Amino acid sequence: MLPRNAYRLVMLMPAVVLAYMFSSYLYHIIDYVRQTNPLSGQKYIELAFEASDAELACLRGVALPGEQLPPPGATDPIPNIVHFIFGLKNPFEHPDAGRFDFLSYLAVRSAVVSLRSSAIHLHYTYLSEPPSPDANADPMTNPWIRRLAEHITLVHHPPANSTVQYAHLSDTMRLQFLLEEGGVYMDIDAFALRPFDKLLAAPRPHDVVLGAEGGNRWGLCNAVMAARANSSFIARWLASYDHVDFSREWNYHSVLLPKEMAEEHPHEVCRLAPDAFFWPTWTWRHVDWMHEPLGREAAQYWKAEIARHGGSLFDNQLAYHSWSQMAWDRYLKHLNPSVVRSRDTRFNLLVRQFMEDDL
Repeated sequence: MLPRNAYRLVMLMPAVVLAYMFSSYLYHIIDYVRQTNPLSGQKYIELAFEASDAELACLRGVALPGEQLPPPGATDPIPNIVHFIFGLKNPFEHPDAGRFDFLSYLAVRSAVVSLRSSAIHLHYTYLSEPPSPDANADPMTNPWIRRLAEHITLVHHPPANSTVQYAHLSDTMRLQFLLEEGGVYMDIDAFALRPFDKLLAAPRPHDVVLGAEGGNRWGLCNAVMAARANSSFIARWLASYDHVDFSREWNYHSVLLPKEMAEEHPHEVCRLAPDAFFWPTWTWRHVDWMHEPLGREAAQYWKAEIARHGGSLFDNQLAYHSWSQMAWDRYLKHLNPSVVRSRDTRFNLLVRQFMEDDL
């Protein structure tokens, strides 16, 4: 007869094996419940909304209600320069850092196609493929970089201190680039769908263009934004990062603080409705909606809508932020050129237009 402890161990082993086998499924179920339960707050993020007159004026680059346009020639447009940041964390040592892959290529390619920018700067530390411990490894070893090379300028940055919070380093770098050069900043999981020409004409003193996040407009997100160089708003925002304990907060400085600052300095910011950059949102249901398979009739409908709107799902949509933190494991990591071309989802229909013919 087995000793009692050994017997318990034998009885426990099947449960351990089953838990291991179904761990990813269990995680999916737990994550679903966590995000969609009535207390999660996601229903407020998904609230229906209408763009205000001020938000529409910002979108169209005209004077906001109650304001006068400056005299002709008194307002220089925001420069049509695009900044991306990628590869600050070394994927050779940290595989979770990700690689510059097909979707990264599509994001940059969307700016090439849609924005017709005078320059596209890809700021990076590590881009080589396969990943290398050497920060000076040749980025042209990456086939996706080679495809983009003639359209972009690679800007190398030395490795950061190993104790740095990389997400917040990216936050401050983007503000620094906009402060020094002006232009458009886009996260590497954001896709430009139509030209930004009108909003880049935002009349002074509105030197910064930010989009609302969530139907309840709970914040102004820094994943897509535009600014003139030397903006006092950007300088103030950048200075706010000094002496911050980032281990105690995540999105305050990137989403909530800019809204607070915009309310304190409304004449410095042009605010866009959620559908300009950040709709659909990051919620479970919205991510599902973007990636659910479409039947023939639905696919034809959305193809027609995208054509009617000049490349976007909705009338006022200029970009789509794909919320990779929320969508990667469920959807984005499974995408490749064949899948994007052959499977009709709203996301695939949006980004398919940026694929080169030989992919």
